[in-house]
Amino acid sequence: MKYPWIDEYLMAKHSVTKDLQPEWNWIRYHIGGKMFAAILLDDDDKPYYINFKLEPTEGEFMRKQYADIIPGYYSNKQHWNSVRADGEIPDNLLKHWLDRSYQLVLKDFSKAKQREILGLSACGTDCSACPLHGNMCTGCNEACGKVFHCGEGKACPIYACCVNKHRFATCASCGQMPCDVWNATRDPSYTDEQFRKSIEDRVSALKNAGLV
Repeated sequence: MKYPWIDEYLMAKHSVTKDLQPEWNWIRYHIGGKMFAAILLDDDDKPYYINFKLEPTEGEFMRKQYADIIPGYYSNKQHWNSVRADGEIPDNLLKHWLDRSYQLVLKDFSKAKQREILGLSACGTDCSACPLHGNMCTGCNEACGKVFHCGEGKACPIYACCVNKHRFATCASCGQMPCDVWNATRDPSYTDEQFRKSIEDRVSALKNAGLV
């Protein structure tokens, strides 16, 4: 196969799992239990197609531009596409299509389910990494933003703005991220450098999840 990087690339995405569908001999990649990509293997276990989703208009346009992308093989041909595993599609373009497929399938879930699948809060924090998680606090998603440091019955200002006010899944949907609300919501124990790093880490987490 021309794209030996593909398995590592897909498995590096947030919360991705894979399995082998033995009847079809497909290696399938899932987010939240839904397939977003597959490597199709022949009887000798050699890849012959790579399947992924695109918006119908984008898929139709790309199939007119490149001979090595065709309507989805043994798939819904309106939404799915297949690239020949030994074709001439540039690596960066195939990565872009796989990213788009991941995002499309993820966005089929409710906004709350998206955060649950990714294991991230609205601002990109991994609450499970906090030493207080499961003890003093159930986490931002489970508590609907009403976390321990905000006072009883009050939601974190970031969650309140992102989820309650704007109905976004995460702050990645907002063109102002990181915004003044982020800057005003600061752990008082942090130095300026620690706070700057925490913002960078949260933005990076959202980017790595394919949301930015």
